[in-house]
Amino acid sequence: MCRSTITISQPTLIPTSNFFEASLIRRRELVRRMCRSQWPFNSTSKAFNFPSLCNRRNSPVLGIFRSRCLFHLRTFFPLTMATRLQYENNCEIGVFSKLTNAYCLVAIGGSENFYSTFEAELAHVIPVVKTSISGTRIIGRLCAGNKNGLLLPHNTTDQELQHLRNSLPDSVVVQRIDERLSALGNCIACNDHVALTHPDLDKETEEMIADVLGVEVFRQTVAGNILVGSYCAFSNRGGLVHPHTSIEDLDELSTLLQVPLVAGTVNRGSEVIAAGLTVNDWTAFCGSDTTATELSVIESVFKLREAQPSAIVNEMRNSLIDSYI
Repeated sequence: MCRSTITISQPTLIPTSNFFEASLIRRRELVRRMCRSQWPFNSTSKAFNFPSLCNRRNSPVLGIFRSRCLFHLRTFFPLTMATRLQYENNCEIGVFSKLTNAYCLVAIGGSENFYSTFEAELAHVIPVVKTSISGTRIIGRLCAGNKNGLLLPHNTTDQELQHLRNSLPDSVVVQRIDERLSALGNCIACNDHVALTHPDLDKETEEMIADVLGVEVFRQTVAGNILVGSYCAFSNRGGLVHPHTSIEDLDELSTLLQVPLVAGTVNRGSEVIAAGLTVNDWTAFCGSDTTATELSVIESVFKLREAQPSAIVNEMRNSLIDSYI
């Protein structure tokens, strides 16, 4: 009987040092091949496998792409979408924090875990600042802001004002305003382009909101509630509003804001959206009582999944190829 021997050749891994010595044409081909076949994704589900990027020591991609990939992915596309947490057994985390695309404010005191959760997710992108406002910890209900500015009530102390101006980026204008309705977070809801305000705010306050935050201002109600800052939360990508908001009101608000809106709840049925949720364009934090269904709605309406690495892999591949050739 004649036996035939089949030899299976193993793919040859090219050391990083040799890679850089290859010709320009060969480099381009190798980089494209690596991105197609050795990118750290599950081949079946195409799911992103971030630990493999750091652990595959024999991969020629590692030596070339590791530092740049880590920088891009952790800086511009944080790996979490929505995080559930609580402040001293209180699920109204929006009362004790304020999140924008340029900074995050967290109330002083309380458990260190609360601050650490924000710091772990955001510190590599934006500053996370511990503070009080007017000597209290309910900072999310007392201030209003976006990437352009931060508005504080008239009873904010000089020390708090100076601390915030020193801690936030220079591009953020921090302004204390003289307004009778001093719980600005309850009276103002805004993103980087539009602000909805309490119908009874002073005209001077309305002008200051437009100047400091760089937004168009509209006096509105949400489902008949004048505290617009409490009953809705929105970013530049979407928004969540009071569950009793009518379809007509949803359409009107969506037209004003130029973002898709959904009526929903947080914290297992709570209608006070902004008290249980704080959100920006790429991540969200909500109370620990928020159900899986509510969390799914939040991630969907704010398009948080689209900000994840698995959604931008093709663009990343092309940019990395261009960067290293």
